[in-house]
Amino acid sequence: MIETGVSLGAARILSFARTGDPIPPPDGGRPASVAPQAPNSGMLPVFCMALGTFAIGTEGFMIAPLLPEMAGDFLRPISSVALLVTVFTLTLAISSPILTVLTARFDRRRLLISTMVAFAIANLVAWSSQSFTGLLIARVMLAVAAGLYIPNANALAGAIVKGELRGRALAIVSGGMTIAIALGLPLGAMIGHAFGWRATFFAVGVMAAVAAIGIMLGLENGAGGGVAVPGFRQRAQVAGEPAVLKALSVSAFWSIGAFIAYPFIAPYLASTLGFGVGGISASVSLWGVSAAAGVVIGGYLNDKLGSARVIAPMLLLLALSFLVLSASNGLLSPTSALIPVLLAIALWGLTVWGFFPAQMAHLIAAGGLPSASVTLSLNTSVMYAGFAVGSSIGSVILANDAIAQLGMVAAMSELVALALFLMFRSRAA
Repeated sequence: MIETGVSLGAARILSFARTGDPIPPPDGGRPASVAPQAPNSGMLPVFCMALGTFAIGTEGFMIAPLLPEMAGDFLRPISSVALLVTVFTLTLAISSPILTVLTARFDRRRLLISTMVAFAIANLVAWSSQSFTGLLIARVMLAVAAGLYIPNANALAGAIVKGELRGRALAIVSGGMTIAIALGLPLGAMIGHAFGWRATFFAVGVMAAVAAIGIMLGLENGAGGGVAVPGFRQRAQVAGEPAVLKALSVSAFWSIGAFIAYPFIAPYLASTLGFGVGGISASVSLWGVSAAAGVVIGGYLNDKLGSARVIAPMLLLLALSFLVLSASNGLLSPTSALIPVLLAIALWGLTVWGFFPAQMAHLIAAGGLPSASVTLSLNTSVMYAGFAVGSSIGSVILANDAIAQLGMVAAMSELVALALFLMFRSRAA
């Protein structure tokens, strides 16, 4: 099958899943859009860039287990405070591709440093916010900065090091996000529960400042010169391909289902298991470790079996995990629900991100390898837009005191994604 051949390079291409930037060619040579200049930078700026992606990933995921504390501080229901999630994801979905194109002619080094400084400042604004409106504005600032930083970090990582180090550099920078899921998420939750939710923003702000300083000191002037960014016309052409639209529709329903449930994991655990701060932190840690394992396992299975044989089982098992969560809340006592819920959380984390590498390969096959970076960039916008829609749906469910229905509705969205994937696959056969 065509996706099996493409999947052999999926690990290298995954680091561009959030970007519209050039992909290194299959022979491991310099990307065609990078000017032929000898990279002189060492690995230090690469690690600093990875610290930046780690900070962004931590900030993006850590807010979910802290929503109840934020709701208490602002005297708002959790369903209302969840607007912080919706605004962040929607802003990133819209701003990232637009600003990436508009800043295509900017100096890459200055842009990278500026966006990380802006991200650090936005975290300090969130830390010092005394009103919900102030925190909401900070989240918009964070989304804009994150949406510009990640594409540039991925592009520069492959342009500033020698050819034999390029794959390692890309893996390090993109790995910052995976580590954030496994370690940053539970660490942020623990800091927030121990010292207050504001402390998490302060800690992430410090990390971002350190990353900015490291990049400033480590990157030479003119680094990344010649890195081209696909324009609006090229993106529109790829978006109009029927095969790409079909693949993106699967991503849309997957992401909607994922964020119908994820932002509300804390109130769900409190309602279903009677968990307090400690239990919620431990459960979030379980989810994070499972999610990180899912990325690795999903990538391995994709390379061995092909994306079609991974996507369908992952979506099915993900829907099953959501159904178990829903049934446990509605039918079981807290004591009886403990084991099923924890198993479902582990399966949820494993499958929701185990799906991701295979879907990347599926998208690359749909759009063709030459357009892979643009296709994956479109997928990022669709994914974050889906996160925004999902969190909005989850907020409505929570506002109506129907927390048991979170898992049910999330499962329905994943089953729609599965049905679309199987339908499109059968028609293509």
